[in-house]
Amino acid sequence: MRIGMALNYAGGFKETVAELADYEKAGLDVVFVAEAYSFDAVSQMGYIAARTERLQIASGILPIYSRTPALLAMTAAGMDYVSDGRFTLGLGASGPQVIEGFHGVPYTAPLGRTREVIEICRKVWRRERLQYAGKHYTLPLEGGTGLGKPLKLINHPVRERIPIVLAAIGPKNVELAAELAEGWEPIFFVPEKAADVWGASLAAGRARRDPSLGELDVIAQAFLAIGDDVEGIRELGRPMAALYIGGMGAKGKNFYNDLARRYGYEKEAEQIQELYLQGKKDEAAALVPAELLERMSLIGSEGHVRERVAAMREAGVTTINVAPIAGTHAERLALIEKIRDIAA
Repeated sequence: MRIGMALNYAGGFKETVAELADYEKAGLDVVFVAEAYSFDAVSQMGYIAARTERLQIASGILPIYSRTPALLAMTAAGMDYVSDGRFTLGLGASGPQVIEGFHGVPYTAPLGRTREVIEICRKVWRRERLQYAGKHYTLPLEGGTGLGKPLKLINHPVRERIPIVLAAIGPKNVELAAELAEGWEPIFFVPEKAADVWGASLAAGRARRDPSLGELDVIAQAFLAIGDDVEGIRELGRPMAALYIGGMGAKGKNFYNDLARRYGYEKEAEQIQELYLQGKKDEAAALVPAELLERMSLIGSEGHVRERVAAMREAGVTTINVAPIAGTHAERLALIEKIRDIAA
């Protein structure tokens, strides 16, 4: 199993990147760089590429709405070039709060647009003249000035097949990831529930999967802390879980709330959302089930963490994207070294 780590996009980026060389030596395989309504991810990933040698670099994620498909392809090809073939293009639909609220772009047809974006990106990387007739994207553009020409990428990419990872949790989105992408990254991954919630979608997608894509890389996120007195650290996950389950979207239009319900926490999901939308964030966080926090984290004794990693492996996880929690850089490095050994 590969070990990944997500960078905090809220601050301290340069300081964190300065430490990445140490994480690289400790056995970290891949670093994920998010793009919310923060600094853009691409400039940060370029900075990482210049400061590391072996580490794989992934966007985690670039929204499909905020760049044209061709620009996503150009960006991925450029990142793959400056990193000497170490880049993975992580894509996702994000959500209407960010896409319509921050970017001012209609949040429409996420499933269909994702499929077309992937197909266009791969045409660009193969240096084909870009002609595409889709439901959502037509290239060259029809209408307009009428002067558009089918162009191909000027540069020769390092790879004509740059790995694509899709962030997805809805049934149809997960099916699409299993069909078209090299990797799939869900959020709030609970190994014991994965087959029930996503098994049918993964099977349907894999049935249409091109064998040349290889096996699907399943990337699970988890807070990481190892020790005999660290169980209380799980509580740090409450505010984030409450934000997603309760605050990311409106009633009936919150993907993360839907996931919590599919996990069997219907009552809790309803109450968390009700309180969060009323501005009662602390009360909402208090209702996040302790079982959910425990099952989607790697926090506890070494024996417990080994059991959780084994459960992840059994559920099909091939990459663990951890957030090491400790007081010092040296302690966080030790956590990466330990989870590297456990997952080997």
